[in-house]
Amino acid sequence: MKSLSIPFLPELNALSVGNASDFLDENGSRISVETINWPEAFGYKPLTTVCLGYSDTAMYLLFQVHGNCLRAVNTQDNQDVYQDSCVEFFVKQENSDFYYNFEFNCIGVCKAGKHLDRDQVTDFTKDQYRKIERWASMGSKGFHEMSGLFSWELCVKIPFELIEVDPLDLPVKLLGNFYKCADATEQPHFVSWSPIKAKNPDFHRPEFFGEMLLIK
Repeated sequence: MKSLSIPFLPELNALSVGNASDFLDENGSRISVETINWPEAFGYKPLTTVCLGYSDTAMYLLFQVHGNCLRAVNTQDNQDVYQDSCVEFFVKQENSDFYYNFEFNCIGVCKAGKHLDRDQVTDFTKDQYRKIERWASMGSKGFHEMSGLFSWELCVKIPFELIEVDPLDLPVKLLGNFYKCADATEQPHFVSWSPIKAKNPDFHRPEFFGEMLLIK
């Protein structure tokens, strides 16, 4: 099982999400999303990293992507952002039957929910979506697919309450995975941090989550 350590960065509390991106870049724990799980059918791999840190109330993630093509057709939360240039974070508590998905396209539009499996899901409410703070280097306006070489960043703040974790009693360990995909682009890809041993592309596989250790 893959493992990473996420540092406690109390300074994040005083920063906007946009300013938190620079702080995470310098002080967060950086991982690469680089596992090509289905190389014969989907061999393309954009360069993707995630810088992580947490405060006493929330998890912070800075995705940094460099690759071909860029798409952001979905412009409203709860739409199918995985069709666009997309990064994803799935997470669960160690002994829970449920996991949470947070999927973002390159302009910060989100699809999120609480899952028992792929099909049994409770979508987030508008109020829950409002609590997910986001900053996207590409701005917030949608666009059709563009060809070329692009670099973009997305910083998000996910309150612990949204994954039913008590901020006053944080666990030592969470389980999760990080993904890069773009299903409807000219170069569809399905890349992960922790390897997925499945026949076909499927990110909804918590049995392959890695360890995320919350370090103080």
